[in-house]
Amino acid sequence: MTTLVPGGNAPVASGQVRVEINYSPIADADIDVSAFVLGADGKVRGDTDMCFYGQTTILGGVVQLAKSSTGRAVFTVDLSRLEAVVERVALTATIYENSASFDRVSHLALNVTGGIDVQIPTAGMKETALILGEFYRRQGEWKLRCVAQGFAGGLAPLAKHFGVDIAEPAVAAAPVSMHVPAAVPKPSVSLSKITLDKTRSSISLEKTSEGFGEIKVNLNWNKRQSRGGFFSRNTSIDLDVGCLYQLQNGSKGVVQALGNCFGELHYEPFIQLKGDDRTGAVSDGEWLHINGKHWADIHRILVFAFIYDGAPNWRETDGVVTIHIPNQPPIEVRLNEEGGRLGMCAIAVLENVGGSVKVSRCVDFHAGHSAMDKAYGWGMRWSAGSK
Repeated sequence: MTTLVPGGNAPVASGQVRVEINYSPIADADIDVSAFVLGADGKVRGDTDMCFYGQTTILGGVVQLAKSSTGRAVFTVDLSRLEAVVERVALTATIYENSASFDRVSHLALNVTGGIDVQIPTAGMKETALILGEFYRRQGEWKLRCVAQGFAGGLAPLAKHFGVDIAEPAVAAAPVSMHVPAAVPKPSVSLSKITLDKTRSSISLEKTSEGFGEIKVNLNWNKRQSRGGFFSRNTSIDLDVGCLYQLQNGSKGVVQALGNCFGELHYEPFIQLKGDDRTGAVSDGEWLHINGKHWADIHRILVFAFIYDGAPNWRETDGVVTIHIPNQPPIEVRLNEEGGRLGMCAIAVLENVGGSVKVSRCVDFHAGHSAMDKAYGWGMRWSAGSK
């Protein structure tokens, strides 16, 4: 048995596969499941590419919603019969009329032919529509990926994300009508952010036809004021962001304000620190920029933060790092674990795995650069520096 968590993937046989979706019902809300057949642009070609309760068989039986009852649904997908222009088949779930959110669904899982078990962690999910998983082509073979990403607005933003226009029903009892109007630009809908924590520690994002573009890593932090009951930027300590990098050619180094190692965006190492906020006056914190056009040249990046001045108190800083990749959901890692008196926090590792960006949460604490280097096997020499 292979168990997949968000971001994980596994190969599947190129034939007919059966997907059984099981979930805990909600007493006062209905859950609908659908499948979307997608081209290279991630969009449907028309209404015949959507399999849902109002259209249970599409493409001559290639995709079928075979069974649907409270708490259970079964799809069959014949991957061998899909046209070459089809690159993905996405499986989704929505809560009818946004009457609840998925944090009320205590169990949600997929069982797929070949002994693949997909677990969707719903704790804390405020979304009302989810992309559960997707079949996708990879070097001529089919794979299944656990996605577990959602939309707060229910069916409409989910469908629009796949290039579908939702026509409102004429009367309340009428079924939802789905169609793709010609020559009408589709709205751009962003996926909800992904929070990496102890229950969901990593995710892999595969390169699209447009590439990764410019990857931006933001560090921000706050502190609670003694009066007024509001949050403002922390000016009592200097919290800095930086990274260790290793390129595919073996080159290694650090990008940080300490020692004026700000890096270069268009030349090696293709990473640059955009300013150093020592005053707390910059409301959006500090930014590392990574040139995604040169992702093929990068092996791995370890993003870290350290307290340059002031007593370490990571819990009070309420620090958060957010990784922004164009056309991908933002990835958030919170620095809310007690680090004792250790001033260095290793936050996340970005790895080049077969061309994809694998982001893994760390959030562990070290006495300094050298100790962190040793823990992650970077193998660099360190000496004291200043800003």
